[in-house]
Amino acid sequence: MGIDISALQARLAPCGLSLLGDLTATLHGKPCRLLLAGNAGPAMWRAFAASPETQDGLPDPLDRWTRRILQPIAEEHDIHILFPFDGPPWHPFQAWAQQAGCGRPSPLGILMHPLYGLWHGYRGAFLLPASAPSQAAPPPPHACDNCSAKPCLNTCPVGAITPSGLDAARCRAHIASAAGTPCRTGGCLARRACPVATGWQQSSRQQAFHLAAFAKSPVSA
Repeated sequence: MGIDISALQARLAPCGLSLLGDLTATLHGKPCRLLLAGNAGPAMWRAFAASPETQDGLPDPLDRWTRRILQPIAEEHDIHILFPFDGPPWHPFQAWAQQAGCGRPSPLGILMHPLYGLWHGYRGAFLLPASAPSQAAPPPPHACDNCSAKPCLNTCPVGAITPSGLDAARCRAHIASAAGTPCRTGGCLARRACPVATGWQQSSRQQAFHLAAFAKSPVSA
């Protein structure tokens, strides 16, 4: 099946979304092509913040907004779409993004994108047929490898960011405490300290929204 990528991009753009990755994967034993749709920087937040989902008081406003936006676009192009919040089982969006060359994990656990740094996310994957699996994209240069200062490791007030990864339980306990107010209201201090792609940094409101969602998620997630 052919698809007009430019037309798909044009439909995503008004919502602050774009195609961030293109890869071939195997689902249910069959090869398929996946176009990863997501956001970078603050553009998506402006569209989402003006939506009815932010006003109705119901759970999971961003997930519901994402489905309302992306499902009709998929139907218009006669393709299926997969979402990271549909599960279990959960689709491996982070692994797909790495396979597509969209970055490697940072000490915070967030993928470090070669262009957008820590300021991007994946909202859906358009599913198309593919004749055979393609080779994985070569890994991009990893900004963390060339960062000598590594402010993410020494900015967290409770040392939840370590060279071996994020101590999620310690992070959540801090966010819930009075001392965690700066993170809770303005976003993760360690993430904000990252010197990569600062021009794509999200607003304090957007960061606080995502951090609140992280704080409510299961500790094992």
